[in-house]
Amino acid sequence: MTDLSARIRPAAMGMSERSPNVALRSLVIGLTAFLTVVDLFATQAILPSLTRHYGVTPAAMGFAVNASTFGMATASLMVGFFSPRIDRRLGILLSLTLLAIPTSLLAWAPNLAVFTGLRVIQGLCMASAFALTLAYLGEQCSATDAGGAFAAYITGNVASNLVGRLMSAAVADNLGLAWNFYVFAALNLAGAVLVYFTIARVEPMETMAPTASPLEAASMHWRNPRLRAAYGLGFCILFAFIGTFTFVNFVLVRPPLSLGMMDLGLVYLVFLPSVVTTLLAGRAAARIGTRPTIWAALGVAAIGLPLMLTAHLAGVLAGMVLVGVGTFFAQAAATGFVGQAAADNRGVASGTYLACYFCGGLAGTAVLGRLFDSWGWPACVAGIGAALAIAALLTFALKSDR
Repeated sequence: MTDLSARIRPAAMGMSERSPNVALRSLVIGLTAFLTVVDLFATQAILPSLTRHYGVTPAAMGFAVNASTFGMATASLMVGFFSPRIDRRLGILLSLTLLAIPTSLLAWAPNLAVFTGLRVIQGLCMASAFALTLAYLGEQCSATDAGGAFAAYITGNVASNLVGRLMSAAVADNLGLAWNFYVFAALNLAGAVLVYFTIARVEPMETMAPTASPLEAASMHWRNPRLRAAYGLGFCILFAFIGTFTFVNFVLVRPPLSLGMMDLGLVYLVFLPSVVTTLLAGRAAARIGTRPTIWAALGVAAIGLPLMLTAHLAGVLAGMVLVGVGTFFAQAAATGFVGQAAADNRGVASGTYLACYFCGGLAGTAVLGRLFDSWGWPACVAGIGAALAIAALLTFALKSDR
């Protein structure tokens, strides 16, 4: 594989120049993202099976599976704070290698408490790699390339949602729940190998020029209304996404839809359009602006909500497609905006954004899970709609300095 950093190192070009071999660089970035977060949502495809295995309610199992977002929020914040002292390449390598351990141990989890704890540890490892890679891209990409690089990374995230869920359902259906986790542990190690051969060691940019302490930088970022709004936007995006793609699983396996395990996995082909559309987010934001891009994306997601309340599989699938396309597009645009809005200490800004983003996922699981258990799927969808509406309001603050 080619050296990723050699393709995008700003020392070799002006910050407004485009790096060569963009297609190859985007492929490597996307594949790194895929192997980093493939564990995050793949387990959702087997939620009904896990619920039966542990004998718990959908809300309890949904919270356990998505407990990884708590670990991801914590790690994102810590990595952001200590970013100036962390070697990017070594940090990503260690995170992906260590991730294989809790992933493998999930096959042996004797109860829900242990399962939940292992998912938290998974989140710590995944977010460390995720946040360090985003910091690396923010520091090493030219201004011209940054939007495309972040879009490629989020696209890899989207692909992990699709392929990961398909793989999880197929492996669990044919080989059992335990083998599902062994397969994903192997993918984690494959990610470490990819990073070893494609990312060269570089100094974190903050160490090249002394800046404020992490706490001072975080405080400065929180005082910036644009960044503060972006943090809230990230929270709402994952809140809505998690609520949709966690609890819709239980709707799909119950009458009148009554899908089987393998059919449930195939349902997640609904993410296929998102793999294509998310790549366009950076270009869209550059052409029409961040705010119109995010509003359009949130509008697409909102259109999908009533479709998921129908009793027909085609309607539910169409709604899932629209929610997936909209939320991922908005996430890609928001991620790129944070890198632009933070004048310095971008590692801290990215870490804070990711912490808020993943906290939104955990909150979405808890709040929407309670709505689902108590009042059913329509109440859950109403909560998702409220999160999208709040996100649209927060987008007003994402004004460009230009």
